[in-house]
Amino acid sequence: MDGGLTLTWLIVLLVIISLHNSRWVSGTFHENQSSRRKLTAKEGFISIDCGIAPGSYYTDSETEIYYTSDAGFTDTGINYNVSEEYVYQNNDQHLKNVRSFPEGDRNCYTLWPGQGKNHKYLIRARFLYGNYDSKNQLPIFKLYLGVDEWTTVNIRNVTSTYRKEIIHIPITDYIDVCLVNIGSGTPFISVLELKRLNDSIYSPAEPGSLILYDRWDFGTQQEEWKLIREKDDVYDRIWKPNTWWSWLSINSSVVSSSFSTSDYKLPGIVMATAAKPANESESWGISLSIDDDPSQKLYMYMHFAEVEDHKGQIREFTVSVNDEPFSGPVAPRLLFSDTVSSKYSISGSTTKKLSFSLERTNRSTLPPIINAMEAYMIKEFPQSSTQQNDVDAIKRIKSDYAVGRNWQGDPCLPMEYQWDGLTCSHNTSPTVISLNLSSSNLSGNILTSFLSLKSLQTL
Repeated sequence: MDGGLTLTWLIVLLVIISLHNSRWVSGTFHENQSSRRKLTAKEGFISIDCGIAPGSYYTDSETEIYYTSDAGFTDTGINYNVSEEYVYQNNDQHLKNVRSFPEGDRNCYTLWPGQGKNHKYLIRARFLYGNYDSKNQLPIFKLYLGVDEWTTVNIRNVTSTYRKEIIHIPITDYIDVCLVNIGSGTPFISVLELKRLNDSIYSPAEPGSLILYDRWDFGTQQEEWKLIREKDDVYDRIWKPNTWWSWLSINSSVVSSSFSTSDYKLPGIVMATAAKPANESESWGISLSIDDDPSQKLYMYMHFAEVEDHKGQIREFTVSVNDEPFSGPVAPRLLFSDTVSSKYSISGSTTKKLSFSLERTNRSTLPPIINAMEAYMIKEFPQSSTQQNDVDAIKRIKSDYAVGRNWQGDPCLPMEYQWDGLTCSHNTSPTVISLNLSSSNLSGNILTSFLSLKSLQTL
């Protein structure tokens, strides 16, 4: 009997099963995913401590963020602890272990945010090598978001923590974050986090996602330099302290909740400090060197709030970039935050740097100030993927048959990471046309999920 006739009889059999036992149609896949969403997406956060024991969880004492193990988010990898000699160098519990992926070219985490597709999320991955494998081999590997390359992770130091962040709007209810082996060492990950954002903020004028370039807190006066991560930041952003010899730091006598009332919900501890020029008759300035890729398009978000009560005086200034106007007069409000952002992307394609300047207006009696700033690189993600019906069907088949293969991420894309045993039609939206489950030791009833693979020609 030829393959086409065999497939026809199989479809007839599946239809009969479907008519007489509709319970098979619902299956367990979506039920499991629904339960997982309820357990992990509380208040819009998914915070995963990669590499801790399955079933483990805890609440971080400083940020009050609930962390859970990664056992329900990925099927592959090996748990390791960071080497003891490096543990004492950081107090973050979630950086003391990793999940490593020595097998397979692509290994993925699947996140199911409770709010689903077409909403804005901050996705953050962090990496601390800490010689977890006792090899002292610093790896380089890729991160993919769905089927599209996100960034390269280049681990250059045993003790440093590397952070990758992106603001992204998915077109599916789930988000695949994949680590890809490029032959330069074993991929690993320490922490994976997802935060729900307000859909009205961080909105570039052109299509694409925003990859974090850097985020600065100006004027901070903490005794010890360290990243600022404040539990009162509802979006859990991480801020880098930034000071310079030509600036003076000023701060509010109170950390008022009014700082956080704008849509950006900026944390009070960040907005309560600011920088101004040491010479009050001069402008305030900062330069970003972008030698790596001077044509890179950036979006800027500058945050301002008055932290001193100067009755009868005026603080007003303009913002320019590379001597070109960026924003009209800014007059910070006392203890309230305002954000000035790029209307269009900017680049330093001719100068290899971006120079920002705040200059007081003629009527201003006070020098300019700035509290915080964020820079993001715009990157378009085509997000072309396998047809959703096929993705749902093949994942139900994997779940219900407990298929022991490394079937993670998109089944058909990218082509070089297509699932083992599948053949796909690679048109605008690929479909599964052939499925080979031999040697998979399957048992049980024939699932009606096969019926959803509308383009299947060979089984």
